[in-house]
Amino acid sequence: MAIIVNLDVQMAKRKISLNDLSERVGITPANLSILKTGKAKAIRFSTLEAICKELDCQPGDILEWNEDVEPDLHLHSP
Repeated sequence: MAIIVNLDVQMAKRKISLNDLSERVGITPANLSILKTGKAKAIRFSTLEAICKELDCQPGDILEWNEDVEPDLHLHSP
């Protein structure tokens, strides 16, 4: 997918664990892990806002678009 998720980078910079962030943001560790690994197909703005608030960052620090990354073609199966 051409959208790259840099959540792991922001978490490492702030030395916060997946479990701590999930508790503070109010989503399950499993769902946060799906987002962190770039496997999420969507994110709610409210979730993105809560993550940005906890990590003291901007949405662009977490999400990045890169046209050189091959799209994940299996997402478009008939």
